[in-house]
Amino acid sequence: MADVFTKDKRSDVMRKVKSSHNKSTELRLIGIFKKYRITGWRRNYKLFGKPDFTFPKNRIVVFVDGCFWHGHNCRNTKPQDNSEYWKNKQNRNINRDKEVTIKLQEKKWNVIRIWECDLKNEEIIKSKLHIFEIE
Repeated sequence: MADVFTKDKRSDVMRKVKSSHNKSTELRLIGIFKKYRITGWRRNYKLFGKPDFTFPKNRIVVFVDGCFWHGHNCRNTKPQDNSEYWKNKQNRNINRDKEVTIKLQEKKWNVIRIWECDLKNEEIIKSKLHIFEIE
């Protein structure tokens, strides 16, 4: 399907999209935290890489990565228009994610990364959050 905007207009629209946390995915994860009585998390904690959730006492950070923006191949989300731009954008995000993970691990933080699509499967989430000894 062709884009309804011109290339310049689409660029203008996308430039205005700023990451201020994806509330629907974060709310879904908060629901899981509450269900399994996982406490001690903070949002908007001042830490390198801006984790979605930080557990300061346990030195654990959780990132919920959007599948499209962070290059997960779980579904067909490869734009046909301006594909080189989007491929480069995703690669930059992937590289930044790796750098953030390494730097946080060097500072003795445990880093958990959850894909947006994983939120549909509670068993996957439980396995990724095994550090909290979920039953």
